[in-house]
This record gives sequence, structure tokens and C-alpha cells, in this order.
Amino acid sequence: MRYYIIAGEASGDLHGSNLVRAIREADPQAVIRGWGGDLMKAEGADIVKHIRELAFMGFVEVLKNLRTIRRNFAFCKQDIEAFAPDVLVCIDYPGFNLRMCKWAKQKGYRTALYIAPQAWAWKEKRAYTLPAICDEVISILPFEEAFFARFGTKVRYVGHPLADAIKRFKAAAQPPVPELAPQDKPLVALLPGSRRDEIKNMLPVFMQVRRLFPQYRFVIAGAPALDMNVYRQNGLEEDVPVIFGQTYACLAAAQAAIVTSGTATLETALLDTPQTICYKGNPISYQIVKRLIKIPYVSLVNLILGRPLLKEYLQYDLTVANISAELKRLMEDGEYRQTIRAGYAELRGIVGDGGASRKAADIIVQLASN
Repeated sequence: MRYYIIAGEASGDLHGSNLVRAIREADPQAVIRGWGGDLMKAEGADIVKHIRELAFMGFVEVLKNLRTIRRNFAFCKQDIEAFAPDVLVCIDYPGFNLRMCKWAKQKGYRTALYIAPQAWAWKEKRAYTLPAICDEVISILPFEEAFFARFGTKVRYVGHPLADAIKRFKAAAQPPVPELAPQDKPLVALLPGSRRDEIKNMLPVFMQVRRLFPQYRFVIAGAPALDMNVYRQNGLEEDVPVIFGQTYACLAAAQAAIVTSGTATLETALLDTPQTICYKGNPISYQIVKRLIKIPYVSLVNLILGRPLLKEYLQYDLTVANISAELKRLMEDGEYRQTIRAGYAELRGIVGDGGASRKAADIIVQLASN
């Protein structure tokens, strides 16, 4: 069967790579083409548009790049028609992918949406539109089945694919990373995001925090779609290493982490590393989103648990003083660390211990075969 997969950002590339591997296990003759990154490519997908060209987030950022986005839509439609897939699989990236699903469905293609849109957070009307544009909607969050059912939309919950990725990481023999080897100074991992705008907003604050803690070592988990110049241009200090392709190793070796909100917060939790969560975006985009969003927390950890286990410092609260105080507590308060890790254990019980990627692949392969 022929599968066209669209992933538009780093988290989608990660989930896409797990899905590509699982599809090949379920369908050894699979031909897979699409949009993604180095992880999907490493699993054998033919990547025709790389995520480094696609990471636009926020209202202002999207407006600035409208011409590029329109060209991407036109190219994607032409490429899908030339490839003639048995199924189109859209991974997250809802602003782009929901439109592609609608177009593909009208053209007669089978469509699967892997990772339901966060209609429970904002744009609730999306929940009504999914049955008309998607043959299958696959959910990775436990509360989504009940939410979408309220709108007459059936989604299939498979568990979270990060559990698969973490399980593989723990089971595999890890190559040594010199910068992560134990030393006298405890290690703190910094994750300033996967997009250029995130690095621009977060890294200078992280570097200022770092200067206040000479008793610790700091390492940056580099985003796979970016290069060293992005970090150097945004305040990187020479003695702070940036390690690419080893995010899990960085987190596993660290005693604590400062993490930009997104998929990485859940990865950090599943690796049992105490963390604080940060985010700062374009001020105009932030004010718009603040008025539209309907959820009490931004991090997946707090959302899934339904309580504020982890501190979230967003926009104007993202200050050197706030992050420094929280990092000190994470590193020095043993009872606080214990509380966080107890919450992580509860979280692991909710998201499961793996199998999500294979369950999703089975649904998609069956859809392609019909």
C-alpha cells in the first residue's frame, strides 16, 4: 500500500518516525512518502518537504509567512496527486493538516488524522467538522474520547506514542556522550524549544539563569531541525554545550530541566526528571491566544493529571527571578522532588507503557486496505 504522511514540526517527526516503523511492520510492502524530518527519513520515509521549512507558530508568525504557506499547500496537493496514495495520514499540525484532509477527502482519498486537534483547548467547532473530512481520527490523550463524543465525533484512543519512544530508549544500549558523563557538578538540561522564534525568546533568559548557578553544569538539548548558528545568534555562551540528537540522553542524565512547553514536557516526565515549564511568544499572538484558550494549564503533564504538578512560567512570568527560584527548589528540595516524581508515576499509569504506534499503524493499514 502507498502512504502519504504529513508532519509539520519536531514532535510530529518523532511520532511519524514511530508510525513509519510500525506501518512497515504491519505492511512490509509499504511505500511511504511525505513531509517530516530526519527521524522519519531514518525510518525509510521519502521526505519531500523538511520540517525546518514549516515551523510557523502564532498568529503574527503565520501572517508573516502567508505566501510561503500558500505555496506549501499548492505543492502538497500536487505531490499527493502525483503519488496517488491509498491513504493520507496527517500528524497533528492542525492549521495545515485539517485543510489538507478536507481537500483530500473531496478528491476521494482516504484520510486519517493521527493526533486529534486540541479542540478541548480552543476552536471547539473543529470537533464537529472531523467526521466530514477524516475517515479515522486517532487520539493519544485519555480524556479525548469523552470530549469528542459530546460532538458526535468518534475518535479512537491508542495511548501516547511517547511511551513507545521512551521504552525503546531505555532498552537500547546508549552510546557515551562525553558532555553528559558524571562530574562533581550536578547537571541541568535546558530545552529552549524546537523553533527559531522559541530559541530567540527563551535562550537569552536561560543563559541569564545559568550565570546565577556556577555550582551546576548546563547542557542544551539541540532541536534536530536547527543548527548551531541559531543558538549562537541568540545568546549561547561558549562553555554551554549544545547536543543534537540526544535529547533523551540529556534529560536522563540531568538532575533537573528547564523545558519549553510542548511535547518535551511529557518526555521529561516519562524520563523522571524534575522540571519547570516555560513559554514566551510574540506578545500579540500571546494576547490573542490568552483570550481564546479554555484550559487551566499549558503543559501536557498538568493537563493529563488534571492538576498543577509542575510550575508553568508563561510570557510575562518568564523572568530570571522566577526560573532561578524554581530551579533552586528543584535541585535542593528533596521533598519537592519526591512529590514531582510521585506525580510522574501516576502519569505513567495513565498514558500506558507502550503500543500506541502499532495500534495507530494497524488502524491506518486497515483503512488503506479497504
